[in-house]
Amino acid sequence: MKKVQTGQVIEFYSNSCLVKTKSGKLNCLAIKNIVVGDYVEVEIIQDSKKHLGNIIKINNRSSVLSKKNGNKDKLFAANITHVGILVTPEPKTSSEFIDKWILKSIFSGIEPFIINNKIDINSDDEYMNKLSVYRDIDMKVINCSAKFEDNLEELQKFLENKCVLFVGNSGAGKSTLSSKIIGQKLKTNELSNNQGVHTTSVSSLYELPNNIKIIDSPGMRDIELIEYSKDELISGFVEIHESSKRCKYNDCNHINNDGCNVIKDVINGVISKSRYNNFIKFRDN
Repeated sequence: MKKVQTGQVIEFYSNSCLVKTKSGKLNCLAIKNIVVGDYVEVEIIQDSKKHLGNIIKINNRSSVLSKKNGNKDKLFAANITHVGILVTPEPKTSSEFIDKWILKSIFSGIEPFIINNKIDINSDDEYMNKLSVYRDIDMKVINCSAKFEDNLEELQKFLENKCVLFVGNSGAGKSTLSSKIIGQKLKTNELSNNQGVHTTSVSSLYELPNNIKIIDSPGMRDIELIEYSKDELISGFVEIHESSKRCKYNDCNHINNDGCNVIKDVINGVISKSRYNNFIKFRDN
């Protein structure tokens, strides 16, 4: 009878992965739809000189991050508890990027929070007001400077007992922040071709003290929300959803219908204009 153990995928390549079990790390062939973070059942290959295994089952996931690739869902990572959205004054992070990731996280069963990175850079009132919008809807916001390692202790404390994926625009400092928290450079593969050496990223899960897990999964920067219905989208804007319950008509379009409570709350400053505009844009596009 072959020996079977439960493990977690801690590195994922195009056709293979590394699984950590209680008896060590096993190189395994990847099976369909497996991603970094997955808990799996592994059949250990006994007669091998190397640490090899066959994945025979993917266990139930608490969450999964994916994005549409044509008509199919491309999976990126599983069993994430939190998504840290990096927001920076330079380059400026748009409210659209923030709201997209808030919705994507909520719909994926993951809790979003905001990392206000680059606090070493002077921020204007517009930027500070942008952050206030998310504090006002009870979104956790942590201030830090990854480059200068300022206030990383607060972030690390928050990360305890969590499995986190960081997301951010190019230049937001995601790789710098991840490397500082992890204590090492992110893992990559170097591929050579006739035009020189190119680097391709590896999806990895890093385990740290205090039960902190950081997942680095390339390709999750640009996302769309086309797979979600209009009813789903409004539910992701919690304050707008609550306000809509007090509209005069159940089928209110929240643009120009009579008795719209959402428009009333926008005019009165109860709902932020940027959140409202993003809601309409996501819903109607």
